[in-house]
Amino acid sequence: MEAAAVTAGQLRERGNAQFQAGDHTAALAAYTEALSLCDEGPERAVLHRNRAACYLKLEDYTKAEADASKAIEANGRDVKALFRRSQALQKLGRLDQAVSDLQRCLSLEPNNKAFQEALRALGSSVHEKMKTMSCTDSKVEQMFQILLDLEENDADKKQKAAQNLIVLAREEPGAEKIFQSDGVRLLTQLLDTAKADLMLAALRTLVGLCSGHRSRTTAILAELGAPRLSAVLGVEHEQVSLAACNLLHVMFDSLKEGLQKDFRGKEDAVVLDSSKDLKLLIKHLLELLALEGASAHGRDNALNLLIKVVPRKSPKETNNSMSLWVIDQGLKKILEVGSTVCGSPGSLPVTENSRMSASVLLSKLYDDLKCDAERENFHRLCKDYVRSWFEGQELVGKLRAIQTVSCLLQGPSDAGNRVLELEGIMDSVLSLCASVREDHQLVAVEALIHAADKAKRASFITANGVSLLKEIYKHSERDSIRIRALVGLCKLGSAGGTDFSMKQFAEGSTLKLAKQCRKWLCNEAMDVGTRRWAVEGLAYLTFDADVKEEFVEDKAAMQAMFHLAKSEDRSVLYAVASTLVNCTNSYDHEEPDPQMLELAKYAKQHIPEQHPKDKPDFVKRRVRKLLTAGVVSALACMVKSENPALTNSCRELVSRVFLALVEEAEDRGGVVAQGGGKALIPLSLEGTELGQTKAAQALAKITITSNPEMAFPGERIYEVVRPLVSLLHLQRTGLENFEGLMALTNLAGISERLRQKILKEKAVPMIEGYMFEEHELIRLAATECMCNMAMSREVQELFLAEDSDRLKLMVLYSGEEDEKLRRAASGTLAMLTALHPPICKRIPQVTVHWLEILQALLLSASAELQHRGAVVVMNMVAAGREVAEQLMASEVLEILSVLAKDKEKPRVAQAAKESLAQAVTYGLIKPNPEQA
Repeated sequence: MEAAAVTAGQLRERGNAQFQAGDHTAALAAYTEALSLCDEGPERAVLHRNRAACYLKLEDYTKAEADASKAIEANGRDVKALFRRSQALQKLGRLDQAVSDLQRCLSLEPNNKAFQEALRALGSSVHEKMKTMSCTDSKVEQMFQILLDLEENDADKKQKAAQNLIVLAREEPGAEKIFQSDGVRLLTQLLDTAKADLMLAALRTLVGLCSGHRSRTTAILAELGAPRLSAVLGVEHEQVSLAACNLLHVMFDSLKEGLQKDFRGKEDAVVLDSSKDLKLLIKHLLELLALEGASAHGRDNALNLLIKVVPRKSPKETNNSMSLWVIDQGLKKILEVGSTVCGSPGSLPVTENSRMSASVLLSKLYDDLKCDAERENFHRLCKDYVRSWFEGQELVGKLRAIQTVSCLLQGPSDAGNRVLELEGIMDSVLSLCASVREDHQLVAVEALIHAADKAKRASFITANGVSLLKEIYKHSERDSIRIRALVGLCKLGSAGGTDFSMKQFAEGSTLKLAKQCRKWLCNEAMDVGTRRWAVEGLAYLTFDADVKEEFVEDKAAMQAMFHLAKSEDRSVLYAVASTLVNCTNSYDHEEPDPQMLELAKYAKQHIPEQHPKDKPDFVKRRVRKLLTAGVVSALACMVKSENPALTNSCRELVSRVFLALVEEAEDRGGVVAQGGGKALIPLSLEGTELGQTKAAQALAKITITSNPEMAFPGERIYEVVRPLVSLLHLQRTGLENFEGLMALTNLAGISERLRQKILKEKAVPMIEGYMFEEHELIRLAATECMCNMAMSREVQELFLAEDSDRLKLMVLYSGEEDEKLRRAASGTLAMLTALHPPICKRIPQVTVHWLEILQALLLSASAELQHRGAVVVMNMVAAGREVAEQLMASEVLEILSVLAKDKEKPRVAQAAKESLAQAVTYGLIKPNPEQA
């Protein structure tokens, strides 16, 4: 029993030291382990109180309140626990309880000024809240009176009242008042009026009621019913459908993430399990997909919702049961949308984006599968669906089957390839390409194009389909068919990628195809859907550097493409991004190893060749022309899109382009001015890991050479921190590490709030790690970053932590040969000794070379290093007599005496004079008559 008590005590001491050093997570772990070993009541109370302090620092206020309460249960007069609980309660919005705890603190310590000030500040907050609540109550009652008055015939007045509810519902007091005042029933009546303006007001008010509040969401779902919500989503009125989509998305988030606005413990009493509600909503969304009476945009909104809420957000989440359930219950319904042939009898109403959305959803569901058995089930369901349309069916059924193949090839291509191998499918595609009916020919040619995209099929199609596509391109009278045939030829013609020596067609053929693509792209008389295919063609042809050069010289074609990127047809996004990646050469390419090249030549293997016009000078000129043509505003518009067409792979392509655009420092200001900085932030936080890294590196380049406060105004500057910190991870390249450190250095020098944000993102341990890096530039950048971070109190405390070599390293770096590193390290020491005097007393303890290093700084030929050394000595002398005595007993005294007379370096002389004056005050030296 005694051994356990001793261990618990040791753990508490360790936790105290870690807390003082700013490592609140480690301190929390130490206190928790101590609690598991401790049986003593008073000791447990102290540990709970200490844990509450950790939770406050980690911003987990619910747990902070719980731990402080446990400490108070053991000792009701524990003012520290009472004060910590009041802080937690204040953050949780329970101001009346926070006031009660503070009043108790003051009754125990009436003269404590901290308690007095906290109670005064909290009192004004409570008064403001009560005033707001009183005002809100009267407003809600007014709105309800107008809406419930059966004799009120003024439609405008009722509409205004309903819209005022939207504003009230955005704040918690208003939302709760509406909910408690039978507001859901009233809002349901508004939905049932079928009047668009009242329906919009009701839906938007419900969004406020559901946001972040699981218990209210569950109650509202029970009142409204999933069938009613699904029906509203499928209405013809586009804005109403979109508002219903937004409401459903908020409801999904609230049900999945749990509560944010509820008081602690409240939702557990009301809501036990949300999974049934989630499945019920998803079931009705899936049914809506195949419902003939649903509108086209309602179907699109349902697909978009499923894309957002069904697949796992991260592979780290282990549970993919929702995706498996959707595949079993709804895969065929999703394929119903993907297989729709516009204009055919009984076809579902769809938009130009519907099939792309279905492909994206199918791809995300397939990617969410974890094992071969799950993937085989997916393939089986797809094959069964295609067979159901293809085997023993008329021509319309075969068209549906081929359309399904196209949908799968654009999404989960593995499933598409499997289905393409079914007997008779490919033969039907080739035969229908020659159909005299335009709609049949369109379906077949598109399927052929998507099949040509896959390496497995490209050789087969090159042998069997090229002559057919050429025939269609030359002789078809319809541009809509010709342009698709041309894209098929473009894909096959670009099979060699960027390899200059691999040309599929005769010299000049790709340039002719590209010229025709640009001609169709610029033809505004053609519909957007057809012009989109011209961009698809360019996405493949621009692998050829000659095509890139001609494209960037054609300003009309570039601007026509940018205009399409901003249009409602979002399915063009990937093609636009691919074209821009090719033009900027921002795809991955590694320089071949010279030895491997020699081996390849010896073995007579093919060696890829770079086109002469893909050399850096050509790329730089192309980037400048794209910038002049307005590429940044087009990219920024593309990023704003909420459409499923902006897939993670598409986001990665856009990030690549942005990184190429900011490569030259002189271009970065223009990119920021046109919205590039704002667009890069979401790209750096969401998408593929590579895409996020590219966007983060682009942000770093901007932050290094621009004024961050101007490049990222307002709150946006704080959003930049996380992407920059991600560049410090070990799996990043040395250049990415270096640029991340440089950018963070700039941010850390701006404000304490930014330094706190960097600390919160746990960047300091990574910065410290790079201070040991062998590469001198990375080591220097890390040291400079630490210099700016040292302005923060938490970082200063880290330099005093036991068993830490941080301070020793900084002192030793101040004596290195690399002048830039010495400047950064000595600057950090000057900062630390000025802001945190206890560090001054630790410097003599960390290394025996400390005096030698300080003397070298004072005698340096660099005035800047001399000044830093003089400031460190001045701070050390001011910190205490003991350290000053050690300095004055060395050669430092003589050096300071000389420096104090140096009129050419007034800052150095002033610091030296102050050091000597303090030494005189201590009685360590006699005053100099000359200086007196």
